[in-house]
Amino acid sequence: MAAERGAELLRPPTSSGRATFLELFFDLAFVVALTRVSQRFAGLSDDTGWALVEGFGRTLLLFLALWLIWSHTAWITSRYEPEQPIIQAVVVGTMFAGLVMAVALPRAMEERALPFAVAYLMVMVVRPLVIAAALRGHPRRLVPFRLAVWASASAPLWLAGALGPDRLRLPLWAAALAVDYLAWTLGWPLPWLGASEVGAWRIAGTHLADRYQQMFLIALGESILVIGVVFSGTDYSAVRAAAFAVAFAISALLWRIYFHRAGLLLAEALDRSAMPGRLGARSERTHLLIVFSVLVTSVGYELVIDNPFGPPRPSWLLFVVSGPMLFLVARMRLEYEIFGRVSPSRVTGLLALLLFTPALARWAPMVGLCVVAAVLALVALLDGLRSRGRPLEGSASPIGREASGERDSEA
Repeated sequence: MAAERGAELLRPPTSSGRATFLELFFDLAFVVALTRVSQRFAGLSDDTGWALVEGFGRTLLLFLALWLIWSHTAWITSRYEPEQPIIQAVVVGTMFAGLVMAVALPRAMEERALPFAVAYLMVMVVRPLVIAAALRGHPRRLVPFRLAVWASASAPLWLAGALGPDRLRLPLWAAALAVDYLAWTLGWPLPWLGASEVGAWRIAGTHLADRYQQMFLIALGESILVIGVVFSGTDYSAVRAAAFAVAFAISALLWRIYFHRAGLLLAEALDRSAMPGRLGARSERTHLLIVFSVLVTSVGYELVIDNPFGPPRPSWLLFVVSGPMLFLVARMRLEYEIFGRVSPSRVTGLLALLLFTPALARWAPMVGLCVVAAVLALVALLDGLRSRGRPLEGSASPIGREASGERDSEA
């Protein structure tokens, strides 16, 4: 009887595949968080050497913690019915914790470390226990129970990093985050229970694809916000106006390249996959790279619009060129996940940026931004020429193509 009551939380086959208004509301906290991440990156513009590497690593760690919170929430609403009151309460509670993390983020590696860590642990430890209790006797309750156990194992590292000396915070939190990501990859194995194979999980594929695409668009929206805010806050000039226009063109090209064929068919690929959980897990890591690359690129916009012909620095090269390069790598990975191949256009674009990078290190930031825009325009043009006159092909993902066979009872 308890198992039947717990089953009410599961997503029925008739549930809508689209994201709910509550989930879109939830994303607002992460709009704030992504803006804070880009601001921390922008603060590295004058750093060089080890200071630049350490600052970049600190901000990357904070981003990865936020991403884990967001991606786990996306999977929760893809596995459980988001219209159920308990799931809605979980999402709202996670949103509040995410907002606390966003507020603490600018100084999360300094004096605001404790609120950031506590908010993170409240989501990672308490949330799965609430879901496990709501599932009652249903076999799926073991999955959130596993999450809570593993999160409890890494919690001392998070708290020690927050309360201990500042010099130990980065290594302790890096170790804690590595435990959390490793647990997700391995399926949170426990003695006597084994692991829960994520690839065998039952998920709403269309919904998960929708959530990934929405987060990509949120990251793009953050880049547009950066363009507008930076340009409106500086002295108007022809070169700054040109940098503003080129930066907007790059964001538009990132949108075009993502959604051309592969990005457009993500939902179809997940729906047609014999094991959508496996493809969804791979796609989660791909979209982590995509969202991060857009954030890094947006920091480059800020640096160039603020000083288009300033002296070249390692920091601006890191953001202006490395961001688009990472985007192309992630987009190639996405194409392989959808079609089992990689188009020459993206390889051509990546090689072009690699070849230009040594020269760009000696040129003004504006030159680098224009080169990036030209390379991305070439990729989009080659995509268009390759697909012109051809019907839209269906997805043919090589991931999870085989039949799933016996599924885990926790799936």
